[in-house]
Order: sequence, then structure tokens, then C-alpha cells
Amino acid sequence: QVHLMESGGGLVQPGGSLRLSCAASRFTFSNIAMGWYRQVPGKEPELVAAIFHTQSDANYADSVEGRFTISRDNAKNTVYLQMNNLEPEDTAVYYCVALSFWGPNIDAHRPSPYWGQGTQVTVSS
Repeated sequence: QVHLMESGGGLVQPGGSLRLSCAASRFTFSNIAMGWYRQVPGKEPELVAAIFHTQSDANYADSVEGRFTISRDNAKNTVYLQMNNLEPEDTAVYYCVALSFWGPNIDAHRPSPYWGQGTQVTVSS
């Protein structure tokens, strides 16, 4: 069974940085596109960053473009999300997700049923 485990969340002041990590196991990680979703209470999950399995392409939501960077290390079965210049609006639970479909843009990507348990990111002074 696919297993995804996030780490690296926490409390940070506005303008600060965090790096999320997601360790994957029990599937061929290097063949699967990966994404980071975030969710706040009462709203649908939002895909904020995605990376193709060969690392040849990466997409970002407009809300995080220029501040967040997604990367992956296929040798370590790990995907990362570097978050800089964090804003209170970035407060959410962040999920690592295996993608089932890679579309022409981030709005077209689709998640698989395989999600991590989530990690809380809180941006507050």
C-alpha cells in the first residue's frame, strides 16, 4: 500500500520560511508525478505546487508563484516544498499527494487516492 509521510510544518512569523518534506514508500516513486495540496477548514483542497516525475516540469498556483519551490529527489523517494516569504494566508494543512493525471497546467492535474496525513503550517505573529 502506498505510504506518504509529511514533515516540517510548524509555526512561523510572516516573512519567514519553512521546508516541508514528504517521504514516499511502497510504490515506484520515480514514475509518479507529485503535488502539494493545502486545505483550510470549510474549503476544498488547493493544489499549490506539482512536479513531473522526471523533474522536467513544475507548476505553481498563482497564490504561491515566486515564493514556493517544489523539488524531488528520486534516489531518496522524497519530495520537498520550500516556502519563503510566508503570509498569514498560507496557513493551512499541507498534504503530499501522488498525482494520477498530469495536465497542460496546474488546474488540469488530478490527485490519486494516495495522500499523506498532512502537516499543519501556521503563519502568525
